[in-house]
Amino acid sequence: MTRLITALAEISADYDALFCDLWGCLHNGREPFAPAVAALAAFRARGGAVVLLTNAPRPKPSVVRQLDTIGVPRDVYDEVVTSGDAAQAALVAGAVGRRVWHLGPPKDDTFFTEMADDLTGGETITRVPLAEAEGIVCTGLFNDMTETPEDYRGQLLLAKVNGLKMLCANPDIAVDYGDKRLYCAGSLAQLYTEMGGTALYFGKPHPPIYDLARRRLAAIRPDIAPDRILAVGDGIATDVAGAEGEGLDALFVTGGLAAAEFGADPAAPDAGRLQAWLDARQMAPRYAIGRLG
Repeated sequence: MTRLITALAEISADYDALFCDLWGCLHNGREPFAPAVAALAAFRARGGAVVLLTNAPRPKPSVVRQLDTIGVPRDVYDEVVTSGDAAQAALVAGAVGRRVWHLGPPKDDTFFTEMADDLTGGETITRVPLAEAEGIVCTGLFNDMTETPEDYRGQLLLAKVNGLKMLCANPDIAVDYGDKRLYCAGSLAQLYTEMGGTALYFGKPHPPIYDLARRRLAAIRPDIAPDRILAVGDGIATDVAGAEGEGLDALFVTGGLAAAEFGADPAAPDAGRLQAWLDARQMAPRYAIGRLG
């Protein structure tokens, strides 16, 4: 049975590192959550390491700049690992060819123009129109404020007919931007798969992003044992499922994507409703918390 807690401090002594999700846990896309910032700072103050593990389709340097912009202090984390990082490694290795159609907004152009220091080399990649492409790199919708995956059915049908593989740089289906829910690259990959296309995933819950996170954690803290890592996140199908697949304990933040399922107060989930919801999905994170704090 999942243990419901009210503060990270209740369990933090049992762990030396956090793999902590960003959107819905540490910020909402516009501003950081002050209690979460304080909790991570306290964890680091007692000697813990914090790796921010995000399904953002952009590379680490771009995500760090975004965190700076919305006001997340750099002293609350040690390292950042993104789905974009893991996907870049596959792209330059030729996973979907060298001539690719980029399905995503201009803000994600850094996926093709910069990489973290530990990701170098590989194939030269050229962006081309869909009709000339050998594969697809999907980082999201062109305009996630107004569009839905159904707006792309025609283009995805052409891609499927042409036998193109899709590299999905963000497996998330949706995120909450303030009080608005936005579709992510994972929603397009899901639709493409339903249509008979092939999608390749590199973010949570899939192994490549965890492999990269472990390597980066080991580079800064080789003393941390695998069983002393706690995964934190609000995505049951990404953060919690990924932790389970990797043999990691998980802290499920109920006040994120699924907040409406557990009662009127996102910070105080109803224990009975939470357990029934988890049982229905055959998921059993070790811990749950309303809001990270």
